[in-house]
Amino acid sequence: MAAAGLFQSFFQGGFECSTHQLASGRRLDIIASTKHDMSTAADYSQLSEHSISTVRDGIRWHLIDRGTGNYHWDSFVPMLQAARETGTQVIWDLLHYGWPCGLDIWTPEFVTRFASFAAAAARTVKEHSDDIPFYAPINEISFMAWGGGDVGYLNPFAHGRGFELKVQLVRSSIAAMHAILDVDPRARFVHCDPIINVVVDPARPWQRDAAEGHRRAQFEAWDMICGTSWPQLGGQQNLLDIIGVNYYRHNQWVFEGDPLTSDDPRYRPLSAMLMDTFTRYGKPIFIAETGIEDEARPAWLRYVCSEARIAMSAGVPLEGICLYPILEHLGWDDNRLCRNGLLSAVPDEGRRGEHVPLAQELRRQKRLFGIRDIGDDRDERHPVLIARTK
Repeated sequence: MAAAGLFQSFFQGGFECSTHQLASGRRLDIIASTKHDMSTAADYSQLSEHSISTVRDGIRWHLIDRGTGNYHWDSFVPMLQAARETGTQVIWDLLHYGWPCGLDIWTPEFVTRFASFAAAAARTVKEHSDDIPFYAPINEISFMAWGGGDVGYLNPFAHGRGFELKVQLVRSSIAAMHAILDVDPRARFVHCDPIINVVVDPARPWQRDAAEGHRRAQFEAWDMICGTSWPQLGGQQNLLDIIGVNYYRHNQWVFEGDPLTSDDPRYRPLSAMLMDTFTRYGKPIFIAETGIEDEARPAWLRYVCSEARIAMSAGVPLEGICLYPILEHLGWDDNRLCRNGLLSAVPDEGRRGEHVPLAQELRRQKRLFGIRDIGDDRDERHPVLIARTK
């Protein structure tokens, strides 16, 4: 089985690019705190040594749109130039939890201003690249709606308004995609959201329907974007272009309880969840985020890749696996060092330290997928991916 070759590399690197404001009022900027903005070319080049030439990265809206009606691209153009110089294909996140100060996310102005920004970004990308552009309009609509609209964890720190926020984010995403297509009809769109499994505690069987409702909510944003739900938002099948599934250890849990462990009989294999998502939509699909901290990194990648091969052997044309985050970074809430990437949080004389066990496991997984490493005689831009189980 061969993948369709949607991306330059099957294994990808995701640069954490959150820019949201915390309850304290402090704004995060993970690109700046990891110095990725100052070392973009070096970071891309170092990833190329691991045969990673496709990445997820961020355009920081709050730095570019300062509310004056003019855009300031000095934070972004050097990143575009780095991508061109290194031959790196980038999926650009337009909204990764954060937006400009003073803009009310609940208003119609938010939709129009985001669409205007998206169009301006598309023009800037087009000026600096001849490649087909890839955009992730709004990252993790479902998680953002829950975190920012239901439980007050993310901005705008609301409670009981999660579905309302989800609708507003979908409306904004659709407007942005139309604005981008007016600039560049070649544009492709990636829609990233967690895939989850929610089960009920056998001691509380009356919660079964509520648990299932939470599980099925994972599909609401995608359904709205493709127009099968809430068609008044303007969703269309072509707008649900590429599905990015995000999967971490805590994506399965007991309703109002603890996360499921992998030895729990209610724990669903990742391969089954990939099959469910692809069967539901029939769209190009890839694992857009996956990772874990500390010494568990190699084993987690081994599990994800094994499940990916099972899904591919069952007919899921998986387009890639993105290690996310690819850089270690400081935690959102406590500034602790999250040791969760392939590369270190801060470069040293232009180069980052590497987590050797994860690099070794990545090399092993590339062999199992039939992907040759840099230095081999195969063109890595068009890998043949052999689906096989371990």
